[in-house]
Amino acid sequence: MSYNFDKLIQTLDSYLEIGVPFYDFAVMKDGEQVFRHMNGFIDAERKIKPRGNELYNIYSCSKLITCVAALQLLEKGAFKLNDDLSNYMPEFSDMSVMTEKGIIAANNPIKIWNLFTMTAGFSYDTYSPWLKKCREDTDGACPTREVMKYLAKEPLWFEPCEHWAYSLCHDVLAALIEVVSEESFGDYVEKHIFDPLGMRHSSFKRDKFDESEIVNQFSYNAEKNIAVITNKNNELQIGYQYESGGAGCISTVDDYIKLEEAIRKGEIILKKETTKLLYTNALNKKQSETLWENDHYGYGLGQRCPKDEQRSDFGWDSMAGSLHSIDIENGISLYFGTHVLRHTPLASRRLELILIAKSILCR
Repeated sequence: MSYNFDKLIQTLDSYLEIGVPFYDFAVMKDGEQVFRHMNGFIDAERKIKPRGNELYNIYSCSKLITCVAALQLLEKGAFKLNDDLSNYMPEFSDMSVMTEKGIIAANNPIKIWNLFTMTAGFSYDTYSPWLKKCREDTDGACPTREVMKYLAKEPLWFEPCEHWAYSLCHDVLAALIEVVSEESFGDYVEKHIFDPLGMRHSSFKRDKFDESEIVNQFSYNAEKNIAVITNKNNELQIGYQYESGGAGCISTVDDYIKLEEAIRKGEIILKKETTKLLYTNALNKKQSETLWENDHYGYGLGQRCPKDEQRSDFGWDSMAGSLHSIDIENGISLYFGTHVLRHTPLASRRLELILIAKSILCR
């Protein structure tokens, strides 16, 4: 079947006019790649255009990988969603919480469910006092499991289960994976997700790649409406041995699409009934009040998910501009890759790509 993608290309190219340096966008329909388009420059001075094999810091698009890894272990009976986190990581047994009256003992235990759903009460402050001390004590290494012993000393922002708040929840989930699998998080993911799917250019281990292999990373200057090349560091990397479940993966567009397609099809790396947890709204009414983009979306396990009939897709995006989306009902997987930090105009628009692609593919 032939499709007219003119509107999609026009929309994508309009992002270049608002300071996006380059992009690479791939769309799958019923297992076939029906659209792939890239434009812009990964190095404007040298007139280097994207080639489609770029390695990116995918930041929060890492969260899907981490949730899938944890759900695999759930399927094996390694834990239950309603288990107390402290059963596996004792440092989280006596948490404190910030209140208007000061710091007090938390009433509710953190459940593993809270990690998946961002309702545990953590912040996203990677430079908090105790995490700074972790860097000092480990000479900047900050192994994933060790970091949690410091994070647990930080007061929670709210009682577990009280609100939804974007946070280090999925980094804690990565550490839990280490505990129950008895492997490093990066090793577990490589063995159980990346290798089976042929994702040879994906890793949570930064030393697997030379910095020169990673595509230029940009920072957006809102006043001038331009993106300027900056360093290639992952801004949420707590230490050089830290494997961040929430933001630490390096990957490519082609690799990530393989992951999406495996999830869409089901019974490859997750059972279909387990996959359904990813895109089933898990928040109650009060928690939903603090959720971003909550008009038509709820929040499942680490993913924005449909809340009403206007949406059938689930997915997430990243602080460097990337976006992933899976629509099982309509057989669609898509991934938008770029590498520009904190581009607010793009962040406010990129969800339109999902709607435009669906309108073209589902006529």
